[in-house]
Amino acid sequence: MQRFTNQVVLVSGGAGGQGASHARAYVHEGARVVVGDVRDDAGERLADELGDDAVYTHLDVTKEQDWTDAVALAEHRYGPIDILVNNAGVGSPPVLIEDGTLEDWDHIMGVNITGQYLGIRAAIPSLRRAGGGSIVNIASMAANTGIAYLSPYVVSKWGVRGLTRTAALELGRDGIRVNSIHPGVVDTPFITEPLRPGVAPVSDYYSAEPFAIKRMAQPSEITDLLLFVTSDAGAFLTGSELVADGGLLLGPAVPAA
Repeated sequence: MQRFTNQVVLVSGGAGGQGASHARAYVHEGARVVVGDVRDDAGERLADELGDDAVYTHLDVTKEQDWTDAVALAEHRYGPIDILVNNAGVGSPPVLIEDGTLEDWDHIMGVNITGQYLGIRAAIPSLRRAGGGSIVNIASMAANTGIAYLSPYVVSKWGVRGLTRTAALELGRDGIRVNSIHPGVVDTPFITEPLRPGVAPVSDYYSAEPFAIKRMAQPSEITDLLLFVTSDAGAFLTGSELVADGGLLLGPAVPAA
């Protein structure tokens, strides 16, 4: 039995990596999905792959009008939104606070936290018209700790925690649940490809060897958690922070004998 038959899902950052995994899984489970992204070619290819139950729209999450247009497209094509997945995010170039630039700070904050705020604002009326629903903000294990050289990214993800909890308190009366998922290191281009020219990808200097689960996560593992949270099985969850990091936040595990 499909868990999301005829439900309408809007996924930001949905054209690649984790976002594409989420979109494919929702369609497989019976949902109709609006894929929002700034990578138009990849987004169009994904929507074509998924058929009539998916449509692509250009969505720069820092722009209010793009959010308005994405919600309007969802309602026109499929009906009111049942699930919003605030998945879009960008990383920080590794740099000390004293050497960082305001341009990088503003860009990271704009996408990672302002983008989620704008998404929630835009989706609320549609979720109400649907009779309630679910919002999931994709955060990071970085929202639970400090990481040297990545201050804008870490701060933006801590902000997601506060936004999630506040939205959960405000929207519970409307039957709208709001939760956050905190992935660790996931095997996607976000980790395996350079953030920008001249900057080594995270995978070049990350090792899972010291931790309890000695590998990176696969995108499908984060998707499985997302599907649980937004399904009827997660109906008693709101304001929750679900960490899926292979034990990274726990610190080094006891080594093999």
